This record gives sequence, C-alpha cells and structure tokens, in this order.
Amino acid sequence: MLIEGSERGSRRDFFRSMSGGMMGGALLSLLEGEVGAKPGKAPHYRPRAKSVIQLFMNGGPSQMDLFDPKPELDRMHGKSHFEKIAGEVESPQAAGALMRSPYRFSRHGQCGMSVSEVMPHLAECVDDIAFIRSMYTTNITHEPALFIAHSGRMQPGLPSIGSWVSYGLGSENRNLPAYVVLDDPGKLPVNGTQNWQAGFLPPEHQGTRFRATGAPVLNLKPAFPQPGAIGQLEREFIAKLNSGHHQQRPRQPRLSARMASYELAARMQLEASDALDLDQEKQETLELYGINREKSESYGRRCLIARRLVERGVRFVQIFIDFQIWDNHSNLKKGLRSCCEKTDQPVAGLLKDLKRRGLLEDTLVVWGGEFGRLPIAQLGDSKKVDHAGRDHNKNAMTTWMAGGGVKGGVVHGATDEIGLAAVKDRVSIPDWHATILHLLGLDHEHLVFNRNGLDERLTSVFHARVVDEILA
Repeated sequence: MLIEGSERGSRRDFFRSMSGGMMGGALLSLLEGEVGAKPGKAPHYRPRAKSVIQLFMNGGPSQMDLFDPKPELDRMHGKSHFEKIAGEVESPQAAGALMRSPYRFSRHGQCGMSVSEVMPHLAECVDDIAFIRSMYTTNITHEPALFIAHSGRMQPGLPSIGSWVSYGLGSENRNLPAYVVLDDPGKLPVNGTQNWQAGFLPPEHQGTRFRATGAPVLNLKPAFPQPGAIGQLEREFIAKLNSGHHQQRPRQPRLSARMASYELAARMQLEASDALDLDQEKQETLELYGINREKSESYGRRCLIARRLVERGVRFVQIFIDFQIWDNHSNLKKGLRSCCEKTDQPVAGLLKDLKRRGLLEDTLVVWGGEFGRLPIAQLGDSKKVDHAGRDHNKNAMTTWMAGGGVKGGVVHGATDEIGLAAVKDRVSIPDWHATILHLLGLDHEHLVFNRNGLDERLTSVFHARVVDEILA
C-alpha cells in the first residue's frame, strides 16, 4: 500500500477490511485516465532497432561444439594441454586432455556458415545472423560472470542492460512494462532476480517478470466484482490519500516507483493478458516454435510470447533458461544435444516468425551466455572420455545477433586453433553492450545517471567500442 505515517495502522486495517476489491478498484480508476504513463524518451540518434529480445543461455554454451569448429582438436584429440592452461581452469583436479567435438559440422546458407548438427533449425537462419566468434569476459565463475554480462561489472547491485534501455528510452506502450523478463518456470537463473534489477536507477526500470502460463502477473485482477458506485467512491478516496501522501514526500523514488507500478498494473489488466494469450495464434505458428513438442514446448512458448510483446511495444525482453542444461561439466555428448532440443527450434521459429511479419527489421535478437567452454575434457569422477564435459572458459565464447540493423550471414572475429582464446577482432562485454545500445539509438558514453556526483554508465570507465563490422 502507499499509505504510511501516524495513521498507518488504522488505515491498513481499513484497507484489509475492504480486501482486494478496493485495490482493484483503485487500479481500474487508472484505466479511466486519471494518471498517465511517462512517454517514451528520445534516442540520441536514429535507431536501427526499436526493441531487443535477449535469449540468455545461462550456463555457458560450448563454442567449439556449436558454431566454432576446430579441426585441430580432431588432430590433437587425447593430447595433454593442461600445463599450458592450468591458470584458466576452474576445476584443475578434473582436467583431462584435449577433446574433439562429438558432433559433425556442415555449412549452411548462402554465407556457408558452419553449424553443428545439433542445431539443424538455426542452421536454416544463418543468412540472417551475425556470429561473433571472438567474445570474451573476465571471470570463469557463474555469479560474477553473470553480473558482468548483465550490468557490465563484477559486482551486485548495479542496473542491468534492460533497465538501462528502459531508463534511456521509456516505453512505447503505456499499458505494458518497457522491460519484461520470461524466466524458466522450473528454476531461477544463477543470481536470481538480481539479473534484472534496476540498481541505482529509478526502481520503475526494474524488469517485470511475466509467467509463460496462467496469469502473467499474480494478483493483477480484483479478487471479486463489486457495484460501480462503490468502486467509484473507493477510487476517489484512494486517489486523494495517495496524492496527498506523495505531495508530502516529493523526493522518495521508491514511493514514486510503487505508485507508478500500481498505475501500470491497472493498465496491464487487459493488455498483459492479451499479450500472453497464445490461443489467438494459428496452429502452424505454434508448431513453428516447437510448442507441440514436449522438449521444446516451454522455451517455444516464451519465444512466442516475446514476439507478441515486442509487436506491442515492449522495449526489452529477456528469456532465461535453467543454467544447468548449458553447464555441461559432464556428459557433453548427450547433455548439449538435449540443450539444443529444448531451444533450437523455438529460437529458429522466433527468427522466421519475426522475419515473415516484418518485425525483424527493427527487432534486435541477441543470443549468448556468460562465458564459453574449454577445449580440454573435464573428466569428473568417471575418468571416461565418453562421459566427459567441458569446464568454463572466460577467454572465448560465441554469441550472435540478428535483425535490428545487423548484417546477416557474417562471421566476426576468430579464436585460436583449438578454441581456447579469442585472438582476432576481440569483442569485450562492454563492446557488446555498446553495440546493443547503439542499435537502439543510444550512445553508451552519453547514457548516464548521476550517482553521488559521478555520471554512471553501463560501460562504466571501460574502453568500449561499437562493433561496426557487423552493422548493416
């Protein structure tokens, strides 16, 4: 509730007695236009993309088993390499010899991009994708690596990239949040809700979690219907109390954010439910996303919801997945294939659907995790290569972008002969962030928030450049 102060107890009891209907009535009053949403903000220059769908593969996908084939690993399979990379291994006690990929690669599209056999659906889309093979980060542990990937620095409490986009551009749709998160219904990602926090930015820029099934947001609708006249009196009463309370506390960002969230919740009552209603989609579309298949149903549902959100004006949509499916420390051969069975068709379906609807031109789709994997085997307890996995690797990973002003069918950068480290046209996390902001019309050096006298940026004090080579 928004009412505090000396009369807090009695007011709280009164509101409890009126139950959820009163709050529902207050929210419904906003639907009648009593309070408006802040308009979208102007970008720094003409944007190439209006919105972003970030497919965040928490866990660390293996680059040399998906998009970066290494023939030298085939030749050197079984040879010791640990002594050369001992300082880069998170679990040295389980380190084995160099390990070739268990999968075949083949070339696809007019560009001839090499893609692993475990991603047959995405292979059909390579002419629309810019692959970055030379990404790297600075930590090999999930928690700090995730903070880096989302907020640019290796520490908690900082705004995520989605919050920066919300802060910089606002919302195109006053009835939906600017920043929406579709997390895995089975498990929160590593670092939990800190992945989409607003940090020191105004709290209203925090990511809003939507559920992919059932009610999109819990407790969004009134608990029970009531006569219109009673509802009108309640709305007027609550509006006066909240307005007076806020006028006495004009510099309380949390209070302002809470009021803004209630205002948004009112407007969301109709639009959010509509955006997540997949019954409106044709059967062919559901099949395109793999929603008719058990393994891909959950991720496919979230990808389709993401499309429905961006076409309604949501600026930034993040889709998470249980990190354990990509964190292949053991049984890589079976585990990585299972990951792709869950995500490959939904991701390809999203790209194809956006393209055929004319949405890919101004929707930037971003794919990647917090780091890559090592070229040596991680043997674990079994000590059998057939059951081996790969350990974390901060020095090399592959990410990709599509749509929203990005060239299709290109490969940027390269790793060394065994995929251990990015060596050509290296791309840092700040570079990656700067490029995403640039495509949205935001200059990473001028998107700032003054905090205790310091102009904070997503890219912080790090040198960052826009990766112009992948831009159309």
